[in-house]
Amino acid sequence: MEHVKNQNNTFHSNLLLKNLYIHYRRRPQMTRSRMHSNRLFKVLKEPTRLTGRLEQSDISSTSGSNPSIIGARRKISESSIHTANCNSIYRKLISGLRDKAISTFQSRSATSMEVNFEDLSKVQRNEVDHIHMLNATYDNYDGVIVDIKENMDEDIFTTLLQTSISQWRQQGKKGVWLKLSLELVSLVKPAVKEGFWYHHAEPTYLMLVYWIPKTNHTLPSNASHRVGVAAFVVNSKGEILVVQEKSGVFKGTGVWKLPTGSVEEGEDICTAASREVKEEAGIDTEFVEVLAFRQSHMSFFSKSDLMFVCMLKPTSFEIEKQESEIEAAKWMPIEEYANQPFVKNRKSFEYIAKICIEKKDNKYVGFNALSTATATSLKNSYLYSHHQEE
Repeated sequence: MEHVKNQNNTFHSNLLLKNLYIHYRRRPQMTRSRMHSNRLFKVLKEPTRLTGRLEQSDISSTSGSNPSIIGARRKISESSIHTANCNSIYRKLISGLRDKAISTFQSRSATSMEVNFEDLSKVQRNEVDHIHMLNATYDNYDGVIVDIKENMDEDIFTTLLQTSISQWRQQGKKGVWLKLSLELVSLVKPAVKEGFWYHHAEPTYLMLVYWIPKTNHTLPSNASHRVGVAAFVVNSKGEILVVQEKSGVFKGTGVWKLPTGSVEEGEDICTAASREVKEEAGIDTEFVEVLAFRQSHMSFFSKSDLMFVCMLKPTSFEIEKQESEIEAAKWMPIEEYANQPFVKNRKSFEYIAKICIEKKDNKYVGFNALSTATATSLKNSYLYSHHQEE
């Protein structure tokens, strides 16, 4: 009898599960669907209340006038299967319904609260298909420039990045430039995991790059040179402006040198030379020529250095040295400058001194700055050459 009773309990439990499944597969009107779906969702989220819910609410809501379901409800109550069969029902519901129902309810793409088990896999595929790509612009070299403005979850970013790269690969794109502001540093690690590497950094952002084709990349390297200027300022007496620095390699050496400095981003060489003289010695000047330039390597954090020697004409003469950087400044005869042991023992300084002397004696012609526009834009630039404008 006990064996028959267990068989009957199993039969009615399976019948209950079958009718529950059929009931929640239906597509009733929206109001009714939401009511039953919300009920199922609440039950599934509270598994400890599953037995009572099945007996008192869900079975009755599914049964209606169906004698089989009424019988199933009575059998469940009479048989006291709270331990054996309800555990079986619980396991089947949890494994077969709970995860699918909850994921469907929580899906942003769902238009109702229906539990549609046959279409669940299709819904999940559609969610992936409709993920937006990262916003990007394209350059003239089949490159992609991604400038993310707002922070996002790392997992979402990774998914968007993977989807975007896949699409760009189909479009035949090559290099990807990923610009991340300081607020988005949390996205650096997932980007590196996807194959990106550092390209350069600025005070407000970090640039990473990625090469899509399975070939050696042809992305241009980060700025390889630092550009500097040295100012040859000579007055009508044949004296040149020289300074002694408070810091750097010349600190405490007693060496008198030409005013020097770095060209700022977006600054022209001719403008930078006049600015440095004004900052270090307080002298106003006009640009005349580029006399020469020197290239050296491994100068600044493994970068190369370009130094342009510029001749300037002073328009003021009273020196006001820069207290923070300059120890002393004065006008000095050019021959005295050239005869310093430091200058005479270093070929590059000696050559520059000779060029400056020849220029003072009108025996040397430098490069004039000709204002022009670049070949690819209308932005103003300078061409330095021997050509004299008429």
